[in-house]
Amino acid sequence: MLEISYRRILGVAIPLMVSTFIQSIVLITDASFLSRFDTLSFDAAGNAGLIYVTVFMCMQGLGDASQIVIARRIGQDNTHAIGRIFGTSILGQALIALLFFALIQFFFDKLIFSYSRHADIATAQSTFIGIRSYGLLFAMLSLPIQAFFFATGKTWVVLVCSVITAVSNIVLDYLFIFGFGNFAALGLEGAAIASVIADGLGMLSLCFFLLRSQERRQFRLLGHLSFNAASFRELFRIGIPLMLQGFLALATWTVFFTWVEQMGKFELTVSQNIRSIYFLAFVPVWGFAATTKTYISQYLGRNNLAALPLIKRRIQLLTLAFLLLFFHGAILYPEKLISLINPGEAYVETSASILRYIFFSILLFGFASVYFQTINGSGHTRITLFIELISTFVYILSAFLFVKIFEWDIFYVWTVEYVYFGTLALLSVGYLRFFEWRTKEV
Repeated sequence: MLEISYRRILGVAIPLMVSTFIQSIVLITDASFLSRFDTLSFDAAGNAGLIYVTVFMCMQGLGDASQIVIARRIGQDNTHAIGRIFGTSILGQALIALLFFALIQFFFDKLIFSYSRHADIATAQSTFIGIRSYGLLFAMLSLPIQAFFFATGKTWVVLVCSVITAVSNIVLDYLFIFGFGNFAALGLEGAAIASVIADGLGMLSLCFFLLRSQERRQFRLLGHLSFNAASFRELFRIGIPLMLQGFLALATWTVFFTWVEQMGKFELTVSQNIRSIYFLAFVPVWGFAATTKTYISQYLGRNNLAALPLIKRRIQLLTLAFLLLFFHGAILYPEKLISLINPGEAYVETSASILRYIFFSILLFGFASVYFQTINGSGHTRITLFIELISTFVYILSAFLFVKIFEWDIFYVWTVEYVYFGTLALLSVGYLRFFEWRTKEV
């Protein structure tokens, strides 16, 4: 069982945050390199990258389910079930990854051209996502292993593997985008190839640590790689709502950026600048989100209900503190942050003003996330799916009104962030306050 001290919470969360921070640096580096290569590649990689991340977040939902169930079994001292859950997670992820890979390879071209206003951006998006989708084949092993290490609190392993992935991606990005020696510059295609190779190296490093771990032998993790109907029902009962949550959350952002692209290339470039910096804010939010799920699930498994309010308060305080640490530049020096991504003078002023405007929406997200992930950690994933559905519906409706009906300036269009995070916060707090959520069997 994990202790509730600030030191132990940080011991679990900091490796996750550093891991997310490294990935954020990778995204920022990708964007920075591509913006200096050409604006078309920068815009196309941004929109196509959102399609990839949308699919990836769907797979991440099943990984989160595996984390929740394994953490609950640890809290219950029911360790003999862990290997079976782990094996089922790998098979489930393989099924999902192959399905999405096939859809991207054979159907996404027509879809992208059907909604894009600019043919050159559509062509570049199609090229990027066609290559980038090979990363899903590595994710089907990486995600179950990460979920296992998250559930056991051994987050340093994920940190080390993230460093390997990130460093290799940055180096390969530079070499492939701009060329080296006798090799020509590959630009947008080079960025996609570099990311896929880095994903493969990250997967290999996770497999290495798993094979050398004591837990592999203790829980017989590799002895259950066979189809088991009961295990699939157990995992997907929790996982399907989480998969849909992840898919919806990013799919709505993908729709939003599609509408922004239809506004014009200037508005799209400005918004891609914001998107790239946004991932700095997600560092503490995602790190403490995974920590919240593990803590809540373990303590509910031990039936220690009295500790739950303290867990939530401490994680929430730490989330807000680290948000200020990671994202304070959005309000104090946004121009410098934007210039790191895209030094084009035509975009810096507008991008910086939007970044400063949405700063407090990120604080609202940090506040809401702990409550939302408490519901997830309790196993009530259908409730969080319902909350996500309402929040994304309000988000999409607001975005449609702001962009298509009111035709607001791009600065005010970004008000949708306050709408979404505010709705998520109200619904999450309301459910925890007025409904019984502590007795869910997982």
